[in-house]
Amino acid sequence: MTAWEYASVPLLIHATKQILDTWGADGWELVSVVPNPAGDGLLAFLKRPRPAV
Repeated sequence: MTAWEYASVPLLIHATKQILDTWGADGWELVSVVPNPAGDGLLAFLKRPRPAV
């Protein structure tokens, strides 16, 4: 079974692609984007397989 690690990342509207490309280059997969609860922009949830120990 795959073990996952997760991250939540605030997205800046003017740099969304750059932010997601940077995380994607590190192996993170975008799972969902929702309004930021703080009311200022969006929040992205990402996951990637946890490295073997």
